[in-house]
Amino acid sequence: MSNKRIISCAITGSIHTPTLSEYLPWKPEDIARQAIDAANAGAASVHIHARNPANGAPSAELGVYREIVEKIRAESDVLLCITTGGGVGMSIEQRAATVPEFKPDLSSMNAGSINFGIFPLAKMLKETKFDWEKPYVESTQDFVFSNTFKAMEGICLIMKESGTKPELEIYDIGQLYNVKYLLERGVLEEPIFLQFVTGILGGIGGTVYDLMNLHQTADRIFGKGNYNWSVLSAGRMEFPICTTALFLGGNVRVGMEDNLFLAKGVPAKSNAELVEKMVRIMREFDFEPATPREAREILKLKR
Repeated sequence: MSNKRIISCAITGSIHTPTLSEYLPWKPEDIARQAIDAANAGAASVHIHARNPANGAPSAELGVYREIVEKIRAESDVLLCITTGGGVGMSIEQRAATVPEFKPDLSSMNAGSINFGIFPLAKMLKETKFDWEKPYVESTQDFVFSNTFKAMEGICLIMKESGTKPELEIYDIGQLYNVKYLLERGVLEEPIFLQFVTGILGGIGGTVYDLMNLHQTADRIFGKGNYNWSVLSAGRMEFPICTTALFLGGNVRVGMEDNLFLAKGVPAKSNAELVEKMVRIMREFDFEPATPREAREILKLKR
């Protein structure tokens, strides 16, 4: 499978608000439909957040997640990666409740605390569809995305008990050492799966230099070839960073959680469009998107 690469698609997230894109899915049926379409376009894994079906705000309601998960599972064998990141202000208990409830193939495990700043988006929200949007993004100027060692160990143990593989979200170099500690504690099992998150204000930058820093540090800590990894970049660097990762042996994540544009000045009308572009880029360089079955083999999933 040396030319196979996993494409993950992050469908809606909790960063962008409905006003920022008319195409951003936030109703459960739309999130599920776009996830299925992204899988049909070539994504082996879909990363799922839930939204309030009345106003598009990030939601921790298990009933909303259930509607999304059941629809996807009924129509696709795509790997489900459900967030434990949640949204601004959610408790650890709220964030982790989806794992034992749905026992997904993968679930995000944020590998450390950061100042997670999306407040610059406020300047794009002069008139909003919903009242919550602007105060929500502005609040992150005074927000720490808290992931303490106690919380990380607890979430990892919940995932282990549920048969779910942690997708370890790495926002900066120091978090690789947090993962090393969790491995030594025995709450993580090899082979680990690292998701490099670049370009978020408060974390590492979204340049090729930053990607190389993460990749080389991970090689040094965990041993070259002893772990699986993927990368995403927020905003306009999504495709340049993902393309670079292909040549380094990495997998890739695209989607409207991370980027709302197909090209400069061209809004993405669906998550499937972003996946289709990534597939075209891959094939230009003789890479092939892994199927869900192949992704399960690459990641050594137990289920």
